[in-house]
Amino acid sequence: MRLTLTQRLSLVFALLLLVCCGTSAWLQVRSNRMHELEVVQGLSRDLAEHIAKDTQLMDANGLKPNAVHQLFSQLMLVNPSVEVYLLDNDGRIVGNAAPAGKVHREKVDLGPVHQLLDGQALPILGDDPRSVDGRKVFSAALLRANGQNTGYLYVVLLSEDYDRVAAKGATSVALNIALWSIALVALLCLLAGFTAFTLITRPLRRLTETVSQFDIDGAPTAPEAAPQPFADGAAGHDEINVLSAAFRHMQARLGEQWRTLTRQDQERRELVANISHDLRTPLASLHGYLETLSLKDATLSAEERRRYLGIALDQSRKVGGLAQSLLELVRLEHGFVQPVLEPFSLTDLVQDIFQKFELTAEARAVALKASFAPGLPVAWADLGLIERVFTNLLDNALRHTPINGEVEIALRARKGFVEVTVSDTGPGIAQELREGLFLRPFTIGGARRDGGLGLRIVQRILQLQGSEVRLVDVPERGAVFSFSLPCDEETATRLLARSMSIA
Repeated sequence: MRLTLTQRLSLVFALLLLVCCGTSAWLQVRSNRMHELEVVQGLSRDLAEHIAKDTQLMDANGLKPNAVHQLFSQLMLVNPSVEVYLLDNDGRIVGNAAPAGKVHREKVDLGPVHQLLDGQALPILGDDPRSVDGRKVFSAALLRANGQNTGYLYVVLLSEDYDRVAAKGATSVALNIALWSIALVALLCLLAGFTAFTLITRPLRRLTETVSQFDIDGAPTAPEAAPQPFADGAAGHDEINVLSAAFRHMQARLGEQWRTLTRQDQERRELVANISHDLRTPLASLHGYLETLSLKDATLSAEERRRYLGIALDQSRKVGGLAQSLLELVRLEHGFVQPVLEPFSLTDLVQDIFQKFELTAEARAVALKASFAPGLPVAWADLGLIERVFTNLLDNALRHTPINGEVEIALRARKGFVEVTVSDTGPGIAQELREGLFLRPFTIGGARRDGGLGLRIVQRILQLQGSEVRLVDVPERGAVFSFSLPCDEETATRLLARSMSIA
């Protein structure tokens, strides 16, 4: 039989309730019984002493049988709840008025008798002569004759007749009331417990339904309400609410990760397709010119041969550059490159970069311009990786800046960072091409602009160091890219650690 959590809790609660009710009833009956014995023994504590004073049960010759039997019969007739016995100094029963065969003991333990005579706390139970192992409350008195102890008067305060009548009453009234009371209390408590468990487990049932609808093999769906980041105490002290909030948070994170993985997979597919396209053109050209050289080697002049070889070498360099960029991107995206922070001067780095591109800029009739704010602090980053960022941005700008154009690198300090801006006077980037700018190649005026590998490498390098490259709009300028680098080691270390945790 399959039971729900609420039903199991209710069943366990019911069993514990019955055990507790039964134990409580037994303790109550026991307590009432001991109280009754204490009252009876307290009221009749001196009964045996009064009997001993008023009656001469022994003389110099010993026990007076007729007097003993007559007195005991009269006492038991007047008060059927008592039984009277005469004991010698050793506790042996030497006189009684019980019917033949009713007395089952020859001797009574005198320990409880001495406790009673010493005034110890009640109730004190002594041996019942009419039972082999029974014990009852009693009254006792020391008997003396001629200045010597001759025995004890032992009065059992609750006789067999009393037990018989009391048992009938308990069975017919008291016991039935106790049982009905226990049953009624148990029923009410069970109903209350079932209601309480139903209310308490309602959030758990909702959480169970939500978890059961979660498809681990499918695309995670967004939760009904966006989960709020919860801190200690935000969900109160209810563990179910904490668990529910944690599950919603996990569901949202899984959904974000799923969408991120889906987007990254799509981006990789597009990147592979674009790279394949970029490689196919120079490889086809390279193959064509090499094949021409191979087939027409005997008929080609030295000038034609050099021209064909020059074109083939140029296409080979393009293929090598694409392969190198792709390898670099793979190393960056798969964590093979770990930035090493160090302080360096951005102005010195920009001047070195300008020297590297000076001949290329002159050949394309493009001016290189630097704009440095005074008093620039040092930057904290990986010098080699930042050099690669400048190289990619400057190479991209030079290739798409028209003749007599200008490429400018500007540096300025702002709130603990050095802000870097690389701009050109080219055609810029249209608004419809800006989505996925750092993820896929695109064309401007029929010419391919390296937005798939070069800019993607730039973005990934800066992301590894807790920064990012942005495309900003500046009047009368073409494409303008901007990024920031921290000026102190503590900030740089914090940004690096955060970027590593996100990666």
